[in-house]
Amino acid sequence: MSTADQQASEPAWAAWSNEQLLDLPMNQLGVTLEGAFLSERIQQLYSELEARQLCFRPHVWVSNEWFTPDGVPGIAVPFYLAHPRLAKLELEQMLEVEGGTPEWCMRILRHEAGHAMENAYRLRRLRRRQEVFGRSSEPYPKYYSPRPYSRSFVRHLDVWYAQSHPDEDFAETFAVWLPPAAPWADRYKGWPVLKKLQYVEGLMQGLVAVPPPVVTREEIDPLSALKKTLREHYAHKRRHYGTARPALYDPDLKRLFSDAPAHAAHLSAATFLNRFRKEVRRKVAAWTGEYQYTIDQVLEDMIERCRQLHLRLPLAEEQAKLDFTILLTVHTMNYLRSGRHRVAV
Repeated sequence: MSTADQQASEPAWAAWSNEQLLDLPMNQLGVTLEGAFLSERIQQLYSELEARQLCFRPHVWVSNEWFTPDGVPGIAVPFYLAHPRLAKLELEQMLEVEGGTPEWCMRILRHEAGHAMENAYRLRRLRRRQEVFGRSSEPYPKYYSPRPYSRSFVRHLDVWYAQSHPDEDFAETFAVWLPPAAPWADRYKGWPVLKKLQYVEGLMQGLVAVPPPVVTREEIDPLSALKKTLREHYAHKRRHYGTARPALYDPDLKRLFSDAPAHAAHLSAATFLNRFRKEVRRKVAAWTGEYQYTIDQVLEDMIERCRQLHLRLPLAEEQAKLDFTILLTVHTMNYLRSGRHRVAV
């Protein structure tokens, strides 16, 4: 396709400003799975299932977020992965694009395929599955407290997501098992979770070439049915991933920065933190697995307290960067361990 043809086939909104685009109802986006990014990832998932000699192929559709509905053997993928302009908007609104790289996207697809597999074969009813992973009837917590050093769960998606619910534990274990060349036997050697992986392997071997009993192609909340504007969608999403912590950072901030009378050579702590805000947010997200948007809310509170307390930078910037990165990581981990980590369901 020529450049002129590509431009002609682009939706009109691809050239709009953010303000224009945010007022567009989601059902008017008109994006599909046909773009190279999503279609290649879905085909890779199907190839991995085929390599495992499983005949099940989850159907996939475009919606507002990643999810697999109860009882449906299919996967909803977020609209922003269907077009680069929408991925850019997601980044600007949420500070990251969940599933936005090929590796990250495959991790989530394999996880959702685990849920879809359970729906397709009604695996949650199996007594042994309940003994190994727990009962699906256990209510999903609004928040959960991860145990970062537990060896009873695989480590696949961020924030130790396998620990949030028995169904997530199964989906995460399935995702680690699925890639044919995955070195899970070596990686988890000696860990209690190895028994879960071995159970999944035996269960899947028993389903080789077995057609799934649940074959519905139902699509829940397809993009074409979503009437919210993108502005409304992101306002809701930011509320979901925001924080509700009080400003408890003063003692640590006063130890790191100075509230002594300003000296001409001393930079405002708020100005300093704003300068490397993106850098520190990315680093702490990489270490903790927490959403960048959530970390940014903690960071915003800290910056505001620095401003209100008139704190200034009394030491070299590089040392202050390192010290503050550690401080922000500690507060983020405290937030995770406080039982206030939100389950993304």
